Amino acid sequence: MEKEITLEVKNLTKKYGKKIAVNNISFKLNGGDIFGFIGPNGAGKTTTIKCIGGLLEYEGGDILINEKSNKGFDQNLKRSLGYVPDTPFLYDKLTGREFLYFVGRLYGMDKKKIEERIEEYSKKLEFSDYIDIRTEEYSHGMKQRIIIASSFLHSPDIFLVDEPMVGLDPKSSKIVKDLFKEFSFSNRILFISTHTLSLAEEICNKIGIMDKGNLVYFGSIDNLKESLKKSNLEELFLEITKNDN
Repeated sequence: MEKEITLEVKNLTKKYGKKIAVNNISFKLNGGDIFGFIGPNGAGKTTTIKCIGGLLEYEGGDILINEKSNKGFDQNLKRSLGYVPDTPFLYDKLTGREFLYFVGRLYGMDKKKIEERIEEYSKKLEFSDYIDIRTEEYSHGMKQRIIIASSFLHSPDIFLVDEPMVGLDPKSSKIVKDLFKEFSFSNRILFISTHTLSLAEEICNKIGIMDKGNLVYFGSIDNLKESLKKSNLEELFLEITKNDN
């Protein structure tokens, strides 16, 4: 029997000084969910992801990963998560293979398992041709594929990815999108913060719309279309955030 994978954000509040970046938001995701987290710049999306990932402390509420609070953030919780930041960071003097091996060892993986995963994702993400070249020579798209592979390496329950399509060429975008689609057949959670509304509409079964630190919608795209009588996600997004300007 597969374990139940859940991510629950309960009344999360995060401030920077007196400014409220995330205002008392709540939602719950289950294994198999592909969640699109969308909103204007400065809406609180990246802050929320960093709070979930244990990279930021928060003032109010709680975040439960598989029903366990991430406050204190022990090693088992860290292994439950994979994280791709909005700007990929690699060690320039390492090759892609060396970087992936380094990440695998940080997660306590043995050499054989790391090699198996590298082989698997070098095929899925098509980076076999440059995996043994130093990453200082990589394009943005090449770096992004390696970073995504590094987050999948230890088979996390929950995968957090911040703006995965920014700066990617069409080929890289399709490769990454096809990999993300596989989550719909898994028991894991894929959490995508994105400005690419077409990506969210194509692959996500749930969305959350952030505006000025508030979660103004959480649920399915179809339900939102029906309630607002709009035909696509771009129209829905513009309708909900129309008072920003």
